[in-house]
Amino acid sequence: MNELSLHAGGCHCGAVRFEVDLPKQIEAEGCNCSICAMSGNIQVIVPASRFRMQHGADALREYGSGTGQARHLFCIRCGIKSFYIPRSNPDGVPVTWRCLDDWMSLDVTVEAFDGQNWEENAARLAHK
Repeated sequence: MNELSLHAGGCHCGAVRFEVDLPKQIEAEGCNCSICAMSGNIQVIVPASRFRMQHGADALREYGSGTGQARHLFCIRCGIKSFYIPRSNPDGVPVTWRCLDDWMSLDVTVEAFDGQNWEENAARLAHK
């Protein structure tokens, strides 16, 4: 069994802080949808039960793009999106890998996800 360990993270200015429980080996997604491609976001999706907001919920604002189903949250002070609520997995929290304090020391494999063709790929992944 893959044991979980605690990892802290947050935005650039520190107004938003969170904790997540992650396995030793992590799979992250490099998505090519317009917002992820433009921001260079690589995300680690964790179940919502393994994500804990520490402080800064009042410093978050929401940006809705495309269908408006995803909740893109960013810090009002520094503009960093350290996590968001996706349309594909509303019970999961994609955490921006590089917003984790110890991101460089983590054992991460980055898999490509074709978010430009989101509907087709989400349906394909659901049938696996």
